[in-house]
Amino acid sequence: MKKIIFLLSGLILINCNKSGGEKQEVKADLMEVITEDKTPSSATAPLPPPAFVSEKLSSDENGTNKDVYTPKKTDTISKKIIKNGDMKIQVGDIKKAQRQVNDILKKNNAYIQKEDFQNTDMDDNLNLIIRVPHKNFDALISSFSDGVGSVLSKNISSNDVTEEYTDVSIKLANKKIYLEKYRDMLKSAATTKDMLEIQEKIRELEDEIDVAEGRLRFIDDRVNYSTLSLNLYKEKVRSSATSKIGFGSRFVDSVTQGWNSFVSFMLGIVSLWPFFLIIPFIVFFWKKWKSGKKNKN
Repeated sequence: MKKIIFLLSGLILINCNKSGGEKQEVKADLMEVITEDKTPSSATAPLPPPAFVSEKLSSDENGTNKDVYTPKKTDTISKKIIKNGDMKIQVGDIKKAQRQVNDILKKNNAYIQKEDFQNTDMDDNLNLIIRVPHKNFDALISSFSDGVGSVLSKNISSNDVTEEYTDVSIKLANKKIYLEKYRDMLKSAATTKDMLEIQEKIRELEDEIDVAEGRLRFIDDRVNYSTLSLNLYKEKVRSSATSKIGFGSRFVDSVTQGWNSFVSFMLGIVSLWPFFLIIPFIVFFWKKWKSGKKNKN
């Protein structure tokens, strides 16, 4: 009889341990992720998933071993080079030069992103922001340098963003894996508190994934399409009977400038009229004070 009671007690203890283990498994730390191989689907992760290497740490603060997953960078991402440039070209006719520019843009599959025209007394300026496929960038620069006008300045720069692109891609793939794990944990959440905490982690990961994907799209856009700032400059000829650099033109300019200076001087004096009203009172009191001083002497 004692053996039967001892056997039944052992079975009860085993069942209690199993149920306790299941509860602990549901309430596990939110940051612990199941270490199983899982690659994102091609629909949600257009980038190639990074390779992961599992490293075993000696022990944590509690003396238990944990798996740490670190990304292993591979050479699956091609070079990412952003090319930018700006040019200033002096032309004889803005409209003619603009037609030439449009023809060159069509040949190189480029387009104008922004256009700004300024007309002053001294010159005309047409500023264009041009986007061109990276493979046609050099050809576009050569075409502008040869046939549009006289190049006054030209600056070309290249920026290698391969390392940044790789880092963002790896972090993005990691976040997507963590997101799937949190979604699985949400299905087995035991309490409302656990459910709310997991949902908050999911929301944060989704926001971070959106930011990372936006950054990758921006880099791809800058890599695939280079940016060129083009300024077409035309110096105006003075509409005068005399030459721009002749004595007559300079004489007229000097007379005009002198008259403008005289007018400015007179207007400046007129603006001091309150002080002119005060001066007579100052002179009157000064004379009165001086005469009183003489009478005392």
